[in-house]
Amino acid sequence: MAVMAPEPTDILVLERRIARDDLVRLLRLFGDMVKYVVDVERGVVALGGELHADAEQVLLEQGSHQADLWGANYYPGRGREGCIEFTSLINIRPARGNRGMEVEDPAVKERIRALTFTLIGEGGPL
Repeated sequence: MAVMAPEPTDILVLERRIARDDLVRLLRLFGDMVKYVVDVERGVVALGGELHADAEQVLLEQGSHQADLWGANYYPGRGREGCIEFTSLINIRPARGNRGMEVEDPAVKERIRALTFTLIGEGGPL
């Protein structure tokens, strides 16, 4: 199920696989990629928006906990190994041992990867 956040944020909260047309529409903002935030505990993704913080806010309003939210970028057409960039300003969390913009914890990265492949795609062309 995809629930559309109020305009103009244009962020979809995904609990199941996004429709191809919706992904294509969200890609229009940046052209080759879309920003998204994963709730690694609830297993949902907020996809779209200009900033990761926009998608993060949508998930927080829907009951997510800050500590469970991680930002990334999705690039269709780059294949399974190249479609996810684990980088976002919201990932800077020195208190949790993540000092940079890139997700450092391998277990968190794997959870992001699994949810990305399930809910967004595996990097295939559109």
